[in-house]
Amino acid sequence: MKVLISEKRIAERIKSLAQEVRADYKDEVPIFIGILKGSFIFMADLVREYRAECELDFMAVASYGAGKSGTGVIRMVKDIGANIRKRHVLVVEDIIDTGLTSNYIRQYLALRQPKSIEFVALLDKHKARKIDINIKYTGFKIPTNFVVGYGLDYGERYRQLPYVAICDD
Repeated sequence: MKVLISEKRIAERIKSLAQEVRADYKDEVPIFIGILKGSFIFMADLVREYRAECELDFMAVASYGAGKSGTGVIRMVKDIGANIRKRHVLVVEDIIDTGLTSNYIRQYLALRQPKSIEFVALLDKHKARKIDINIKYTGFKIPTNFVVGYGLDYGERYRQLPYVAICDD
């Protein structure tokens, strides 16, 4: 495996992302919704750096299975418990590639009538996009390589790595 984004660069970028979000929501109490399992490390670091009042919830959707490419079928695995009606929602994603899952999440959450829905993504694999999705807060734009680490996995392995690496398994 080759390190693509170091632990230090990730920490620095998360700090600046948290500052951007805090500036935009300074008079609000947004709710961060982490998309499990991949976003849990990123979201934990992001909200610690956010340093302002906020709420947290999680949802899980499945689109990958055990392989390196999406199945095209998205299914809800765990729903949020929070009432997001008239709330500012920040969906926290580890990576956005095709945009299919993010589009599904946006449509699903919009049914609950939040005040706003924005995406915070650690990684943006824009060249893999099949559906245009607006990512308001992006950590890093990356090439189309399959990556692991910092919450991202391959067959449930490598999530614990403190950096993002290109997976050549």
